[in-house]
Amino acid sequence: ANGVNMLGDVHGGAGEQCAELYFDISARMDTGATLEDAVQGGLDDWRAQNGKIVSGFGHRFHKPVDPRAPRLMALVRAAAQTGTVSGRYAEIGEAVQANLSARKPLAMNIDGATAVIFCELGFPAPLSRGLFCLSRSVGILSHAWEQMQQGGRNKGPMPPAYLPKYDKV
Repeated sequence: ANGVNMLGDVHGGAGEQCAELYFDISARMDTGATLEDAVQGGLDDWRAQNGKIVSGFGHRFHKPVDPRAPRLMALVRAAAQTGTVSGRYAEIGEAVQANLSARKPLAMNIDGATAVIFCELGFPAPLSRGLFCLSRSVGILSHAWEQMQQGGRNKGPMPPAYLPKYDKV
């Protein structure tokens, strides 16, 4: 529960915020804006509302590139080639990255790449946070199971009375 309860706007919510940006840019394109103009307008509005940090780009630990993002983007591009997805949001994500990198290199991170995937699949932006929670929950479950199999306890508070019950599972 602690692993999921720690999720918020910074960790877990970035994909939702990035998907909102991508959908905004797409809507601008639907009204006739070029990709470049839609990206610039979307980023200008983003910064006016949220500040200079753009969710889905840059990573405090993975510098200069979050290695997970290029692999996911390659999968999206392959899916677009077969017609499984349109590829529109991959283009938008890559155009945002190019715009942000015009002054200083800033790579898409895992949240930017998963936002591309969720947008390509047609998920509304608010579901991005829930999908992040789903994947995080699987990882937490795996970690908990591993700890129980080793006879240890999970990180975080666990009453000692629980341990004997799990030893037989």
